[in-house]
Amino acid sequence: MDGGPPPEHVVRLAVHGQPPEAGHVLCELADDHIGLHATMLWDDDANREAVWVRWDRNGARLAALPWCGEPDARGEDACGLFAGHPDAHDWDVVDPTLAAVDAVLAGERPGEPAE
Repeated sequence: MDGGPPPEHVVRLAVHGQPPEAGHVLCELADDHIGLHATMLWDDDANREAVWVRWDRNGARLAALPWCGEPDARGEDACGLFAGHPDAHDWDVVDPTLAAVDAVLAGERPGEPAE
């Protein structure tokens, strides 16, 4: 992607008055997942789904997908990925960037839990 404005077909899918901005996406699935990468672009609570971008080295596509909704072990939170996602639920996915930030914060403030 060249960082230019989003294509017209993406703009048409956007919420009125909130056009999408060019940028970068990071995969929300586990590091060693099977299949296409995926990132949620925006949710559509009215239809109990979200618009995701799915991609691999050959290209990307947008897809409106229902939520996974699998409850965690405590029954307090539901998985925030799409139904039928490969591999781990979102609570088992570790974002290496956030883990590194947590480690730095833990070192700077010993005894305080990292947020």
